[in-house]
Amino acid sequence: MTVDRLSDKFAVSLRKPFLRSYQLARVEVEGQRLFLAKPLTFMNRSGEVIVDLLQRAKIPVESLVVVCDNLDLPVGVCRLKRSGGSAGHHGLESIIAHLGDPSFLRLHIGIGRSLDRDVIAHVLGDPSDEERVLYSAAVDRAARGVMTLLTRSLNEARNELNQRTSSISP
Repeated sequence: MTVDRLSDKFAVSLRKPFLRSYQLARVEVEGQRLFLAKPLTFMNRSGEVIVDLLQRAKIPVESLVVVCDNLDLPVGVCRLKRSGGSAGHHGLESIIAHLGDPSFLRLHIGIGRSLDRDVIAHVLGDPSDEERVLYSAAVDRAARGVMTLLTRSLNEARNELNQRTSSISP
């Protein structure tokens, strides 16, 4: 959703390169290149896509920002961090395994845990109206955070994204 929000902001369409398993758009922002990409693979095979994308675009791992959901954060809370493990997120596990390097940035968007649904049903299911409002606000913040990373600094983006926001309890 964050990639979609950014592609809307820049009025670009993501396109699937020939024989590739992702959609991609490139934009210039204040002289900086920004590649927006969405894997077309299953989430737990995201690493295959990232390796190909970084090689083709000649992007160092340190410049990669992976936006992902996070069950351990309250709904709508964003966190930006560099490096670390996967915390059980299979998409991150795949990326780390394929890159062999965990030094990329992770922009986590909290989806909380559900007390009345199993994890898979919660992650893939429809959010409540209240959650949908919080997700939308978090996606807006995440998109702004990516722009701050690109045009200002990691610390400024982290300060913007990591501040406490309204959320609902799981």
